[in-house]
Amino acid sequence: MQRRNLIKALLAGFAAATTLTASFGAHADDKAIKVGTVSGPDAQVWAVVQKVAKREGLNVKVIEFNDYVQPNAALDSGDLDANSFQTGPYLDSQVKQRGYKLVNAGLTYISPIGVYSKKLKSLNDLPQGAKVAVPNDPSNENRALLLLQNKGVIKLRAGAGTNGNNATPLDVAENPKKVKLVELDAAQLPRALGDVDAAVINTNYALAAGLQPTKDAIALEDTHSPYANLIAVRAQDKDKPWVKKLVAAYQSEDVRQFIKSEFKGSMIPSF
Repeated sequence: MQRRNLIKALLAGFAAATTLTASFGAHADDKAIKVGTVSGPDAQVWAVVQKVAKREGLNVKVIEFNDYVQPNAALDSGDLDANSFQTGPYLDSQVKQRGYKLVNAGLTYISPIGVYSKKLKSLNDLPQGAKVAVPNDPSNENRALLLLQNKGVIKLRAGAGTNGNNATPLDVAENPKKVKLVELDAAQLPRALGDVDAAVINTNYALAAGLQPTKDAIALEDTHSPYANLIAVRAQDKDKPWVKKLVAAYQSEDVRQFIKSEFKGSMIPSF
């Protein structure tokens, strides 16, 4: 009788342990991956990503922020598992300034800066001595000059415009058409189109002025520009399976089609 009771007790204990282990296993599998993003278009895209991720067994919880400072601080401290709101250069500057151990896990989209003109159909038509307006703030001016370099209008001196070294017109080493770079406040650039031959304009200001990047720009950033947005994670997490799943969910065909149809060129997939 004692032997039988002992066996029953052992079996009961084993069953309890198995149930407990299964419970902990289920909890681990269902643990939400907390992703920080900013309210607006980014959050709209992540609502689609959540659905794709769920089909692949990944539970994603999206936390919205209203500024560009908190998401990196929250990720670095462990309050988030990932974030998605920033460009590569912005992440690099945050890592350099604040010592964050955060890395790029995968590209998402670009809001392309573009060259617009009321006088020209192509950058190849720029006349000698043409006036080209560019934003006067360091980050966007650097971005504009890199675009003009990429399109063959100018060439910057070695090292300018990369690795956090923002380029200025003083860094132009070659200027075959003697283009005159006119520095203006970014918000004023659309209104200056009548006074210059071309202007490099950020997407948000172009849209506000009724300009469509994919239709009206005579040149656009490449989708794999350094200024493409990205998903950031802590360096220690980069190779974890959930990161791969999260990036794959974002870089899915469902998300690609949503971005294309919903934002009509103001955001372009970079994957």
